[in-house]
Amino acid sequence: MNDEARHRDSEAAERTHGNLRALCVSVACLAVALTSACARETPIPAGTIIVGVRQGPNNLDPRFSTDEASQRVGQLVFSSLMDIGDDLRVKPTLAETLDNPDPLTYIVTLRRGVRFHDGRELTSADVVFNYRQYIDPAFASPWKGGFRALASVEALDEYRISFTLKEPFAAFPIQLVSPPIVPAGAGEDFGTKLIGTGPYRFVRFDVDDKVVLAPFPGYFGGAPRNSGIVIRVIPDDIMRGLEVRKGTVDVVVNDMPPDIVHQLEADGTATLVKAPGLDFMYLSLNTSDAVLSDRRVRQALAYAVDRDAIVKYLRRGLAREASGIVPSQGWAYEPDVKRYAHDPARAKALLDEAGHRDPDGDGPLPRLRLVMKIGTSDEVRLQATVIQQDLRQVGVELDVQSLEFATLFADVIKGNFQVVQMQWAGGALVDPDIIRRVFHSQQVPPSGFNRGRYSNPDVDRLIDLAGGSTNDADRKRYYGEAQKLIAEDSPYIALWNRTNVAIAQPALRGLHINTVGNFESLKDVTK
Repeated sequence: MNDEARHRDSEAAERTHGNLRALCVSVACLAVALTSACARETPIPAGTIIVGVRQGPNNLDPRFSTDEASQRVGQLVFSSLMDIGDDLRVKPTLAETLDNPDPLTYIVTLRRGVRFHDGRELTSADVVFNYRQYIDPAFASPWKGGFRALASVEALDEYRISFTLKEPFAAFPIQLVSPPIVPAGAGEDFGTKLIGTGPYRFVRFDVDDKVVLAPFPGYFGGAPRNSGIVIRVIPDDIMRGLEVRKGTVDVVVNDMPPDIVHQLEADGTATLVKAPGLDFMYLSLNTSDAVLSDRRVRQALAYAVDRDAIVKYLRRGLAREASGIVPSQGWAYEPDVKRYAHDPARAKALLDEAGHRDPDGDGPLPRLRLVMKIGTSDEVRLQATVIQQDLRQVGVELDVQSLEFATLFADVIKGNFQVVQMQWAGGALVDPDIIRRVFHSQQVPPSGFNRGRYSNPDVDRLIDLAGGSTNDADRKRYYGEAQKLIAEDSPYIALWNRTNVAIAQPALRGLHINTVGNFESLKDVTK
């Protein structure tokens, strides 16, 4: 980023701060309006934790949702057979044990006495119902790709379930983390009347406004310590900051721009809780596009982006540069991959090689034009503006289109994009099997998450070998080689991994945030 660009970003940050200070003048008026609106609704019980989020859920049925907002609700309402431990390894949750008597068989023994929110006990029938859906050819779900190796699932008795694989698949246990368990018989309308085994019962979802959850005293992990959770959708970054400043929002987790985090911390309004995170920000390049199918163009774009400046100035250090989708904390992380330091000269040379020569030297005409689709938050738009400036320096004109999330996500699933700026939530990245879900040629939606239509037979072969390996040493080696090839091909431009930040009212107690940034920990928060 040159000095002029930094100056513009500094001015943008100052405008953000100025807007925040100016809007504080109208806090009293806003409070009156909010009070009047709330009077028409069922009162929120004292001790309820109000959580501010950037966007609302896209689909509350966990069998079909992959967006972060929906998964956050799911973390509070549902439970899974397995979960992620502090060491980023899978651990039993609804399962009491997971046994692997032979390479093709996994036996789950359920905890006894686990209750759904309607009072019915969780049994093997519920588990069989869930996983038979994912191997049913007629059942369309983005999670199906995780169960391609599953041949059958059978109840051995009321509390034991046998999973039989078609072939050895060492990553099978991580597939039991997401999606969570829904009750047997859950139909197409389940997303409007959620019933889970998690710490909170679903009360209602007011679209584009809030999700209301009540504590479930019968939660097998212990009743929540608060009176409930209200997840308030506040799309505007400045307004979300104002709500924290007013005290009408208790906590925001990973949904506050770094500039506003800095401002609220500096004036003593809120308490910050931090932890190294996994959330991964990236640009996905559609490799089926006529221009972006050329690896040299993709590499040129990667060299053009100044990640260091983004982390230092836009993120205010609340992130670290990423080299790929596997986070550095992951046990299969491969450090020895091709990296793309900011190098405009190298980017221009690669574009020349690919036939996209500068048509007028130092004149205004670009080498090529691309369209990048992004979300609507100020934080996302500012980052897109910086990337747009970086690419302009190497002769690439980037048309940035800001779309509401539902529209953006629909386009991404259909492959209707050239470049898209998106983010993976950390929980999805714990196991290196995410490499298969994102980069294997057989994982194009709706079967998986290969939204950029990337295909490399050598990568497929290495991923298949890793999936069929029976020990972590071999898996690490195969996944490492795959990461090297993917970095060379650059279907993703890795930007950064987030530092998890919860910004909260000082009166809150019991707030903690783990590497995954899971909302389930909110059950321990009191005020």
